[in-house]
Amino acid sequence: MKEFDYVIIGGGCSGLSLAYELEIHKKLENKTLAIIDPRNDYKRDKIWSFWKVINHNFDDCIKKSWNNFSIKTFNNFKDIKCDNFPYQSIDSELFYKKINDVLKQNKNINFYKNIKDINTDNSFIFNSVPSFKIDKNNIWQHFHGIEIETQDSFFDDTIINLMDFDCDQRNNVHFFYTLPFRDNKALIETTWLSKDNDNSLKDYDKQIKDYINNQLRLKNYKVTYTEEGSIPMFYPNNVKEKNKINIGTAGGMTRLSTGYTFLNIQDQSKYIRENIENIKNVNIFEIERKYQLLDKIFLSVLKRHPQEMPDIFLKMFSAPPNSIIKFLSNKSSFLDDLSIIFKMPKWMFIKAIFNK
Repeated sequence: MKEFDYVIIGGGCSGLSLAYELEIHKKLENKTLAIIDPRNDYKRDKIWSFWKVINHNFDDCIKKSWNNFSIKTFNNFKDIKCDNFPYQSIDSELFYKKINDVLKQNKNINFYKNIKDINTDNSFIFNSVPSFKIDKNNIWQHFHGIEIETQDSFFDDTIINLMDFDCDQRNNVHFFYTLPFRDNKALIETTWLSKDNDNSLKDYDKQIKDYINNQLRLKNYKVTYTEEGSIPMFYPNNVKEKNKINIGTAGGMTRLSTGYTFLNIQDQSKYIRENIENIKNVNIFEIERKYQLLDKIFLSVLKRHPQEMPDIFLKMFSAPPNSIIKFLSNKSSFLDDLSIIFKMPKWMFIKAIFNK
């Protein structure tokens, strides 16, 4: 069987981001790379969104950018401007095409459906398939979304509804998320922060239909796209091995309190590219420890006080917009962190420090 210098397990966002980063910086000119992924072809299957706090390689894959977002609870509403850090959504179909068009020009890069088809004895492996310790108490962010199109103008496509908590909570944390791509086209998602094994929360189609009919008061529309997924709100097993590094969610690149991952993947890919010549000896790339600690405290509060979370999120977003965006994107200063901490209910979070 054929041998390769590098092997990437999983040709999704993190695997392809890393391969692209290595290729465009000419790190694969004299090296061979195998990408292991079972799919037959690449179709649109994800929309990745984030505030643009750093430059990245995929500006030409942006589906839409916004400079305004809103947070809504049962009895409160807040509009927030984000001119300095626009909120962006990347279309996975454009992302896949851009990267694969580049990778296929290098004959040293090959795709395989099964790792058993190659010899990895002497390869360095980048693994993007997470391994989780089964724990029924773990919290997941699970969601189901549909992209809908209306015949007439309906949406304000200058602002996204980041979190609408004015919905049935069922003793967990539940919100709707709306990305208006045009005035007659939007992605609407129902999102839960809960234990993943609670099937009573997974009547997603009914939830979205009721929200569109009763909250948005929209009756006539057609569905053009659907997506569904689960994001762990806990870290996977991530131990560096002699010839293997975990990347993406498998490598701890998902921010626990938010689920945001895309820009962390880009930072990790850049780090690996900068250290590829000595990759066996470098430390693993991690989200900064202060965010790991603060996220664990935040999730401790969420587990114990789910009914308080809509108001807590609203208070958090009453901090200066630049500060909260940088905090949620791992780019905040100490003063930014303080401005958010001061908005939080003190005793609830102090108790959580000792119970996390």
